[in-house]
This record gives sequence, structure tokens and C-alpha cells, in this order.
Amino acid sequence: MNPIYVVDDESAICITIEGILQDEGYTVVTCSDAKNLFDKILDQPPSLVLLDIWLPGINGMEVLKEFKERHPSIPVIMMSGHAGIESAVNSIKLGAYDFLEKPLHLEVLLDKVEGALARQNPQIPTSSSDTRLEIVRPGVTLHKDSVSLVESDHPQRTLKKNVVLNGTGLLSGRNTGVILSPLDVNAGIIFQSLDGQTIPGYITALENFSKTVSTEAFTANSTVLSAGNRRVRTVEHLMAVLHLVGITNVLIKTDGEIPNIDGSADDFCKLIREAGIEDQSERTKQVVIREKMGVGHEDINEKHLYVEPYNGLEVQMRVKYPAPIFEQTYTFNPEHQSFDMEIAPARTFNTFENIEMAQKLGRVGSGYLNAHIILHDGKVINTELRYPDEFVRHKILDLLGDLYLLGVPIVGRFTANMTSHGYNQALVKQIYSTLFTE
Repeated sequence: MNPIYVVDDESAICITIEGILQDEGYTVVTCSDAKNLFDKILDQPPSLVLLDIWLPGINGMEVLKEFKERHPSIPVIMMSGHAGIESAVNSIKLGAYDFLEKPLHLEVLLDKVEGALARQNPQIPTSSSDTRLEIVRPGVTLHKDSVSLVESDHPQRTLKKNVVLNGTGLLSGRNTGVILSPLDVNAGIIFQSLDGQTIPGYITALENFSKTVSTEAFTANSTVLSAGNRRVRTVEHLMAVLHLVGITNVLIKTDGEIPNIDGSADDFCKLIREAGIEDQSERTKQVVIREKMGVGHEDINEKHLYVEPYNGLEVQMRVKYPAPIFEQTYTFNPEHQSFDMEIAPARTFNTFENIEMAQKLGRVGSGYLNAHIILHDGKVINTELRYPDEFVRHKILDLLGDLYLLGVPIVGRFTANMTSHGYNQALVKQIYSTLFTE
């Protein structure tokens, strides 16, 4: 795909947008004015242009008019922090695909970018801030025999007593807490708000679950469950621990967001050990993968996630990011390795620039700074790594948490390349749909 051009005379805006889009896998070219834009596109035409209205010399509206005369098929999204609805309407009349108001909102920016590219390239399905999600791998037709739900040899499990953990909400920045309590057999994993609203810890409670594939919007940076007008955010680390210790029935009371201590699952492991685990009288079920299935295109340069038949559970993960991460791979098998020692302590990570912008946009709280490995200028700037490959291990932690949205273990080998929560959730939904859709 050709690069996305960002045209803005404010270098900070260009740098911020460039970083966001590059994180999503796009190639970006930045330009400070119209002349710079028209000079650069002679060598490499864009797939999309993000164009500021207020530019030095010739203004953005004039640039838009001239650009659409030369390149009528290339979409343009206009940007402005001062223009009103009249400017937005005029830009659409001049041929702009869409209009963005500053300050830019991360998910809105990414949704509009992908929408513009999808219109230009209909083979690219529309998704949310996660990039170009393909629900079924090309050439694979799934059927009921691809996956089975069977009774396992393992008992259902709950906790022996109530336990409490306090911390800070990663996204809200507020002090919050969680209370875990035992539940009877076949109750499942249940979240509960302080006013008593229950939210199943299950794939059907995932935000936007009921939307059609063409408009589906999986959340890329956390896993959010909802019911009625209540939701609970950042459930993935706790869910990973419940998954690996085999807790199938538990009540989780919280105020809208699971507390985040240091960006890992370490404290949830300690919490479960404090509560103790009780085997129950009935056996749990398990999902057995019979045929390979997945999301994304199976290419080392593209995000993808697949699961195939295997006698047990295994996750093979690969990531590749700029310095200091570079390429990392890791394989985790709970029969041979300790989840508590090898995966749970791995912390989430992000760049300082992304965190700073998200805070300015009001999308995350101060907890973000205290619960991340923060990267800047090719270095980790706020902590010492717990493992040289802590980054890929954390991706496995997130995947293990999202997989437990099925409520039971999955028997299969997972192969993941550069995945985020969106891909994890999409694969879980695919497995669920194969099991239960007629």
C-alpha cells in the first residue's frame, strides 16, 4: 500500500499522527506545506492524505481543490482545530472524504483512516483502531466439525474465600478495587458493578459483539465487557490468571475498571493464592480445535492469529517493533513452564508519545504512566526490564486473558504475529460462532 501523507505546518501534529499510524502498520510521509506535498507525490503517490485547513501560503481548501483535480481517486481527510461545520461541509463539497476536528481523538482518527482506505480498496474490511482485521483466513471454510465443546477430566473450580485488591484504574486514573468471591458450580465468571448490574465474563458481553462484521469495532488496547448501561474495562490480566489456574466460577465486584498495579498479572496471581482454590463437584468443559482456523493473513509482515489441533495448550508469539524491542519470539506451554514465573510478571508497554497524546485527549488516566514500560527514543526510560523479552511475554499474557472469554479452556496450539486485543477477540468470536451458530 502507498504511504499516507500528513500535511500540517505544526511539526508536533505531524510527529504525533505519524507515530500513531506507524504503530498500526502504515507507512507515513509528513509535509509542512502544499509545495512540499506536491513535490513529494511526484516520486510516490499517496493512498490517503490528511490535510490541515490552515497552512502557510496557499490554504488547505485551495490545496484540496487542486489535489482533487490532479488525483480525483485518492481520498483526503481534512483537519482543523478552529473551523466549524461550514468549513467541514465546504470541504466535503470540494471532494474531501471526511473531516477531523482537533484535538484529534485516537480511535476516531484510526477509524476514519481505515474507512477511507476501505472505500478506496473494497477488499480491506473495516475494523476499529486495530488494523485491517480479516475474520476468516482466505481459502478456509469453517464448519461445525472444526471445533468441539466436550467434557474435560478437570473439575470446575472456585475460590475458598473472598479476597480484595485495591489499585488504580489504568484508563480512568481513579482509585479502584476488586472483590473476588466464590460461586456455585455452573455459575461462570461474573462481573458485578457496585449498583448490582451483572456482566458475564464471556465473549457475548464484549463491547460491540452484536454488530455485523462489516462494522465490527474490536478494542485494540484493552478488553472491555458491557451489559445494559454498565461496563468493566481492562479485564484481560485478571482473566489470564483465572484461565491458567482453572477458576471457572467466580464473582468479581468492581467499579467499572479492574485495578492495575504495575501493568502485569503478578498481583492477581498473589490474590488467587491468598484466596485458595476449591475443586467443585462437576467437571468443566473444554473447547477442542479440530481444524486450523484464524484471523488475518498468514504472512510474517502482517498481523495474524491462528489456532490448530494440538494435545494441550501452547502459544507461539512473535513481535517486531522499533528499538529497543526489535524482533522477539516466545513459546509458552503451561505443562512445561510456570505461568506465575514466566508470563504473569510481564508488563504492558507503550511509547511515551502515545501515552502523552492519549492523556491530552482525556482517553487515559495517570495510571498509565505508573503501569507501563515506557519507551522513548529507542530506550526504556522508567524501569528495568524483568526479562530481556518482556514485551513478547506480555503479548502472550493478553492473549491468554482474551481466550478465556469462552469461559472454558481451549485445547489447541496458537500462533500469533504482532497481535493485539482486536485479533484475540476476533478469533474467540470465530470459535464461538463456529460452535453455536447454526
